[in-house]
Amino acid sequence: MIQISADLVHKHLSMREAIDIVRKTMTQVSDGKAELPLRMVMDIDGTNKLGIMPGALREPTLYGVKVLSLFPGNPAKGLSSHIGAMILFDAETGKPTAFLDADALTAIRTAAASAAATDVLARKDASSLAVIGTGEQAETHIEAISLVRDIKTIHIAGRTQERASQFIDHIKTKYPDMTFIAATNAEEAAGKADIICTVTSSASVVLEGDWVKSGTHVNAVGASVPVMQEIDETLVLKSDLYVDYKPSALAQARDIMSALESGAMTEDHILGEIGDVFAGSIRSRRSDDTITLYRSLGIAAQDLACAEAVFKKTK
Repeated sequence: MIQISADLVHKHLSMREAIDIVRKTMTQVSDGKAELPLRMVMDIDGTNKLGIMPGALREPTLYGVKVLSLFPGNPAKGLSSHIGAMILFDAETGKPTAFLDADALTAIRTAAASAAATDVLARKDASSLAVIGTGEQAETHIEAISLVRDIKTIHIAGRTQERASQFIDHIKTKYPDMTFIAATNAEEAAGKADIICTVTSSASVVLEGDWVKSGTHVNAVGASVPVMQEIDETLVLKSDLYVDYKPSALAQARDIMSALESGAMTEDHILGEIGDVFAGSIRSRRSDDTITLYRSLGIAAQDLACAEAVFKKTK
């Protein structure tokens, strides 16, 4: 079994390639060509958690498991909030073949999934982006979204305006043609954006539907377990809602679960999985005034496909 570091993951998996991989993989998932048990999450100490994500793809057979520590306080220590390992296995013998750095893999594939969804759901003329969150996912989402839309202005909202400013100081030299603005709060950032990405580790709502203007596309990414909720019910109800994988959305997306439990919506409000949009079997954006919402929890199929692409280049 070979060990693949974060540096090697970044070296061998460009964001553009990851977007293409995720698009193809999610089409497979929605076509029933994957085995994806729900993510198992174990509480460690009341704050930190351990997540286990097994999965398998068919045609050809590919399987493995991602084991990930979810530590919301890590960014303050200069570390990723998602740290762990991705293990690939040989489909013929069952032998472990590769051990990959999972935080690098997660950072890339999550942003790639948002970009792939943005490409089919956001307005073609969308040029302003709001990112709510200032961690690693904020960086990778800026990179990914800018590959599918001509982004000119980026509004950053953090826990404080000072944190947003610090993030901008860190990243702005990579994008000299873009204008970065440190928002005073998430409401201000959201109200000025054509595309919004929520990429926090918050346990409570950071984006309200009343702040989102007509024609906006939202990628809700950060809340991957039921005890976390980044977006409110109003946004869910006023949006054309798409998910990455419906079984996990119904069982682990608190915003969707709460709206279903209260009777505010039925399952029919979920228009479908993003893979069906990629395949052309369901519609994407209805009009320029529609609010579209891609509710992403992240699934092992994305990790598997991206990990396999890296593994093939390092054999």
